[in-house]
Amino acid sequence: MAEQTLFDRLGGVYGISGAVDVLVDRLFENAAVNANQAVHAHHGVAANAPGYKFLVTAWSIEATGGPTCYVGEDMVEAHDDLAIDEAGFDAVAMEIAATLSFLGVPAAEHREFMDIIEGYRSQVVQATAA
Repeated sequence: MAEQTLFDRLGGVYGISGAVDVLVDRLFENAAVNANQAVHAHHGVAANAPGYKFLVTAWSIEATGGPTCYVGEDMVEAHDDLAIDEAGFDAVAMEIAATLSFLGVPAAEHREFMDIIEGYRSQVVQATAA
């Protein structure tokens, strides 16, 4: 029997979309994440949440070994005009980790997903702290 993908171990589409639903609400309210004015310009508009949830869900499905469904830009293009620094990346990563813990994701899957997130640091961080 083949080893299950992280996608499968996280509960597939339903598990991932449920986690993203919680995560995006938390990100839109997180003061450290929204300290970046370019990020806040997006997160500060509640009407953006459904589209953002869709994109983050689709990206997460693909990143964890699920079916191809992400229609957004690559990570460099998606973050190009946001001037995200290390602190901003860390704030989002901390919120992702807190959400996984809140939802009871097992330690192995939690670590594996956070390793995926960390692997994108160089593509997302495009600014130095002021």
